[in-house]
Amino acid sequence: MPAHSAPPWDPSTPLRVMTWNVQFFAGAGYVFFYDLPGWSGPDRRPSPVACARSLRQVAAVIEEEAPDAVLLQELDDGAARTDLADQLRQLQSELRSPFPVALSTFYWRARFVPHPKVMGPVGLKLAILSRFQLRSARRHQLPRMPGSPVHQALNFHRAILEARVATTASPSCPKGEVALLCTHLDAFAQGSDTMQRQVAKVGAVLSELDRERVPWVIGGDFNLLGSDSAYGRLMPHDEPMYQPTTELAQLTRQYRSHPSPADLDGPDETRYRTYIPNDPRADGPDRTIDYLFMSERWQLSTRSVRQDSVAMSASDHLPVIATLSLEARNPAA
Repeated sequence: MPAHSAPPWDPSTPLRVMTWNVQFFAGAGYVFFYDLPGWSGPDRRPSPVACARSLRQVAAVIEEEAPDAVLLQELDDGAARTDLADQLRQLQSELRSPFPVALSTFYWRARFVPHPKVMGPVGLKLAILSRFQLRSARRHQLPRMPGSPVHQALNFHRAILEARVATTASPSCPKGEVALLCTHLDAFAQGSDTMQRQVAKVGAVLSELDRERVPWVIGGDFNLLGSDSAYGRLMPHDEPMYQPTTELAQLTRQYRSHPSPADLDGPDETRYRTYIPNDPRADGPDRTIDYLFMSERWQLSTRSVRQDSVAMSASDHLPVIATLSLEARNPAA
């Protein structure tokens, strides 16, 4: 089905959303150079066999979960480490039930990165897949880590990808649209205020949508803990990656999230862990850094973090899934 013929979303029906960092289809079993202190991990790239296996697993999970929208991070396009593949196109070809709408934006792109463990082109994308009609799209630039002009040019340019999805006429959507947003915040930003500034930018984008009365959902890899108590559960060598008081509190205080701080402080917090370190010292998911946030008009009906063997072998992150319904509102609300 071509994108222009995709239907609008009916706000009287649920909307099922998934967010997943697919780790450039590397799968499990690697310890990449950036995964250990001092950039000492032994692996530079995944094998083509591993990428093909992860691609099939990611597609299988999406098919089984049957989301209406998928928010994806870490899709390679033109990167040497994955043989210049367009991984979004590969995923679209692998899905038995393809999404008619797909959009993406680069947040790391260079013809040549002279790092001794890269030494080649890079290309990394955010992507949104939707079963419903696209009205418009926009890229929001996030604040960058400090550094020299050369360093900044070759480093990540983190972003938010926003898609406005058309809806049928409904008092719940006075503007005739909902916003789906996908993001991936920085890692390795210790010693700077980068994370505070990036979270503040996310908050500003969401506040503007609230002022426009556009219901929204944002998902992604925020690279931040969801509660202060989560810091105490880190392995000691991981503590320098985070702050004891999480920067994400700027968002968790204001908006509903899945997983929520209550989830991460509760007796079942292991069910909500989303990240499996590529580290021999870790034996499974040990923290939550991936989330869905939603505006106040949404109600959560079902939600999960998929932690089965297929998802765990497909990526170092796990898919976060929620089914949402819009509260009915009169036009003046």
